[in-house]
Amino acid sequence: MAAVLFDFSGTLFRVESTESWLRAVLEAAGLALPEAEVVERAKALEVAGALAGGANPVEVPEDLAEAWAVRDKSAALHRAAYTALSRRVPLPDAALHDALYERHMTPAAWAPYPDAIHVLRTLRERGTRVGVVSNIGWDLRPVFHEHGLDPYVDVYTLSYEHGVQKPDPRLFSAACAELGADPRDVVMVGDSRSADGGAAALGCRVHFVDHLPVAQRPDALLPVLDMVA
Repeated sequence: MAAVLFDFSGTLFRVESTESWLRAVLEAAGLALPEAEVVERAKALEVAGALAGGANPVEVPEDLAEAWAVRDKSAALHRAAYTALSRRVPLPDAALHDALYERHMTPAAWAPYPDAIHVLRTLRERGTRVGVVSNIGWDLRPVFHEHGLDPYVDVYTLSYEHGVQKPDPRLFSAACAELGADPRDVVMVGDSRSADGGAAALGCRVHFVDHLPVAQRPDALLPVLDMVA
C-alpha cells in the first residue's frame, strides 16, 4: 500500500467525556453547580448529542434534521448544529453553550489512542504516506501538533475546507490526490462504516476500528501495520 488515510475522531483520537467537557467549561467560567446537577446536565447533553466527537443524538430534532445532515460541510454549519443541540439543555448561563463548543476544539479535550503515535511513526519510518480525512467543522491540526502526532501526517483533508463530507468519494479522492497515491493502493482506517466506508467506491481498502474510550482500545490500530508491510 502506498498510503494510509485515517479518520480523526474515534480512530486516532477520542474526545473527553461529556461530563469532563461540562466540568471544564463550568470551572473556566467560575461557576459551581451541585454535583448531582452537573451529572444530570452532562447526561442530558450526551443524550442531545451536543458534544462533537461524542455520542450522536438519541433523536435529532425535526427542526434540526436538515442542518444536521450537512453539518460538516462548513465551519458555520458545524457550529450552528452543535450549539443548537446544546441549547436544548438548560445551563446557568447562556454563554456556556458557545463556551462548550469552543472547549471541544481545544487539544485538551482530546486524547490520542495509545497505539496511534507508534503506528504513525512506524508508517513514516517505512516511507508510507499518511493522510487524515475527517468530517469536521474546525481545524484539527493544533490537536495533532499539541499531542505530538503532526510530524507523522503528510496531509489533512477536512470536510469543511472542501465543502464535501464523507461518504462522498470526492473527499477521499482529494486526499489521495494530495498524497499522490492511486486509491487502489490506499487503506482507509475509520470507525464509521457509513462515512469511512465511502472510500471503497474509489477502490480503497477499508479497515474499521471501534469508537471506544481510550482506555478500552489499546491496540486496535496495530493491524494496519500488517496491511502495509
